[in-house]
Amino acid sequence: MRTLPTEMIRVLIPFAPLFSKRVFEHVRVLVAGAILAPGKRTVSSALRAMGLDRERSFHRYHRVLSHAKWSSRAASRVLLGLLVEAFVPEGPLVVGVDETLERRKGKKIAPKGIYRDPVRSSHSHFVKASGLRWVCLTLLAEVPWAGRVWALPFLSALAYSERYAEENGKRHKPITRWAWQLLVLVRRWHPEREIVAVADRTYASLQLLERCRALGKPITFITRLRLDAALYEPAPPREPRQKGRPRLKGERLPKLLAVSEDPNTAWMPITVSNWYGGGERAVEIVSETAVWYSTGLPAVPVRWVLIRDPGQGAEFDTEALVCTDLSVDPERIISWFVRRWQMESTFRECRERLGFETQRHWSEMAIARTAPAMLALFSVVTLLAHRRGRTISNSVRRSAWYDKRHPTFSDALALVRRQLWEHETFCGLPREADTVKVPRELVKRLTDALCYAA
Repeated sequence: MRTLPTEMIRVLIPFAPLFSKRVFEHVRVLVAGAILAPGKRTVSSALRAMGLDRERSFHRYHRVLSHAKWSSRAASRVLLGLLVEAFVPEGPLVVGVDETLERRKGKKIAPKGIYRDPVRSSHSHFVKASGLRWVCLTLLAEVPWAGRVWALPFLSALAYSERYAEENGKRHKPITRWAWQLLVLVRRWHPEREIVAVADRTYASLQLLERCRALGKPITFITRLRLDAALYEPAPPREPRQKGRPRLKGERLPKLLAVSEDPNTAWMPITVSNWYGGGERAVEIVSETAVWYSTGLPAVPVRWVLIRDPGQGAEFDTEALVCTDLSVDPERIISWFVRRWQMESTFRECRERLGFETQRHWSEMAIARTAPAMLALFSVVTLLAHRRGRTISNSVRRSAWYDKRHPTFSDALALVRRQLWEHETFCGLPREADTVKVPRELVKRLTDALCYAA
């Protein structure tokens, strides 16, 4: 039986009630193996990394994902609780909403579809890819030892293709519907906390915004807004004995594009810290409240914020944000929204460092469990590194051409790997005949190379 370091056991033990005793033993091995294995993250590679390539009962580890009875939704709830306790013990929970594509091919991958590849596409070049589309929620929290905000995945849902829905007698749901269902889960899990959801323009849906606003304890939703959106004044109060339905809106307001081009618009200069993962950025803003309405859809009271570059040669086009909470300051709306960019970094790290998209399961149960588990592994590694305290701050890998002052995810992953290798399970004493004298500096360099291997 492979044992794990005490710190890793403390992080994984809250998940134990979700599994049977035997299955949880296999889960611990698979988690440690997925952290240690370079390259593809398959069950076989995890077993090899744990020294179990001679295990005759290897099929039991495969059945953890394909047959064992456990709830990934319950595991997401436990993971979110651990993340909140470690990084956001108080204050609002800022949750990022986005989708990522897992490129998969093959006849047995039934839920797959053809989607735009966000990694390979650009504004002028459109690339399609076959794969599975996952709607993912991440906790956008400040990681103290990293010196910046990280996007920590904790809950994912497979938005199956329209073809798969028709073939299986299911109703096709757009990704805004999936996002709504995931956000409702977060609200149920943390009914007492303020929740702020930030998303890109894909989720700028009046139905989604109205549902978040109409909850008993609303979810503040922030997203991009089109510059030609139809905005109106609030509906005037009803007159005494007035007949007919109540009005939803008042007079039409100028489009935001006209507001941005109007020379009489009073722009206010501000400085935004951590602008899309970078440093401070000086911008100019203007903000007002309005009612966003489209025929046949709910009328949603919103606060809009216009942002433009004050420089002569504008480095970015004028853009607009919309928030369902009218009382929030525009500066805070921008500071919450720019955190969303960290989700792109997390998805990239999951592909490069944790082997996302390299899993090879094809049963429906394993497909539904494996990708969310690989995304959640990013958060688990972050929690394990956070448990090391000051050790992570002193384990930054530097080079002559890269002056890195704060740890990154590669440093956190290397620290966790080193902790596993130094455990008694992996550091058995060699036989005298196999002992070779190797310079200590060479051993250190080889160990660092293995820890940072992707």
